[in-house]
Amino acid sequence: MRVLGVGENLDLGSLYLRLLADGHQVKVAVSDEASRDTMRGMVTVVADWRGEIDWVRAAGRDGFVVFESASQGGLQDELRRDGVQVLGGSALGDRLEGDRAFGQEVMRAAGMRVAPTYAFTSFADAMAFVRRRPARYVYKPSGAGFASVRTYVGEVDDGADVLAYLDLQHRRWPHGEPERLVLMDRLAGVEVGVGAFFDGRRFLQPACLDWEHKRFFPGDLGELTGEMGTVVTYRHSDKLFAETLGRVAGVLAEGTYRGYVNINTIVDEAGVHPLEFTCRFGYPGFAILEPLQLCGWEALFRAVAGDAPLPDGRFETAPGFCVGVVLTVPPFPYPTDYARLSKGLPILFQPPLEAGDQAHVHYGEVALEHGQLVTAGAVGYTMVVTGCGATVPDARAAAYRRIAKVHIPNLRYRLDIGERFVSGDEARLIEWGWLPHN
Repeated sequence: MRVLGVGENLDLGSLYLRLLADGHQVKVAVSDEASRDTMRGMVTVVADWRGEIDWVRAAGRDGFVVFESASQGGLQDELRRDGVQVLGGSALGDRLEGDRAFGQEVMRAAGMRVAPTYAFTSFADAMAFVRRRPARYVYKPSGAGFASVRTYVGEVDDGADVLAYLDLQHRRWPHGEPERLVLMDRLAGVEVGVGAFFDGRRFLQPACLDWEHKRFFPGDLGELTGEMGTVVTYRHSDKLFAETLGRVAGVLAEGTYRGYVNINTIVDEAGVHPLEFTCRFGYPGFAILEPLQLCGWEALFRAVAGDAPLPDGRFETAPGFCVGVVLTVPPFPYPTDYARLSKGLPILFQPPLEAGDQAHVHYGEVALEHGQLVTAGAVGYTMVVTGCGATVPDARAAAYRRIAKVHIPNLRYRLDIGERFVSGDEARLIEWGWLPHN
């Protein structure tokens, strides 16, 4: 195959490395200047992805363009109309993820039990709303390009902390940028993601379930980073899938969507409450799912593109769980002073990785310099290390056993990935009927 990756920060780098190892040709375009040294010496980086489209076309059905972000869906649709095989999303997908109020309306129209959500086009109106209806809320800016750290989850019953945060955002909001945001009622329960690949007509099966750990520090303290680690499985997802993703297949088909889709939810005694769409390859989700996908990326690419449909729309997956842990260096999750603090640090594996370990090390912001693997990129998101097992404790043990071999100056990661699932979330989901009794 020939694969052209298009993104801002080379977020799918470890996927491209897997394709190269399997003998495929890969080129990538990276729009963010600070990220252009990511995977230097490992992947071919091109200056302009548009100039490589003929290279993809020349491969016929073996040519693919992969878009990493949910911000260029219109271009993806245009390329598809021109006969190029494109994976990643669509203009509809961009809107489902970026326009949070629209995403919630689509969920509501599909019959999902959405959390009460309130859309605003000014911070003043949002603050007036909280004063009228004091409560705990979750603030999220609408639109593409907002970092996870911009989300705020209210902790105070009367909403005083959300009011203070909204006032801060209002004062710092860039002049000329439209104010678009949503407030969501904060729900108590178990946070669960439901994800699947969509081939333009239907979702491939099985769907996956994931339990993310979004905050920087153990015990769920600190910044919302996106993800510091995740538990995933391809088993027992049918019921949650039917209540969520399964309801929007028709909408995605009309929107010419081809790629991975995830809905993040809160599950409680009353049922499942969808929160938001992710309409692209999720990271580190794609890397953590990879060890459970026995068919490999080539088969999945061809199936999602509709070039080589899978029997009954199903692909082979391993049982059990995979646990993935994100390994970072300072100043992650912020880019300030990264070049001074941590760029170019040596990465060593001692004792050396065994053959079985290699498939569980998923590189992020790294590069090769004079034969030495070093930190690179824009923020310090160095790698993801995974482990699989029949149970979450088994998978955790395998992941952390491999992490013990990774040596980077000032290396940082969470030690508690999966503990919340083991200590209570799994039992509650079993009690409420979403997971089977062991």
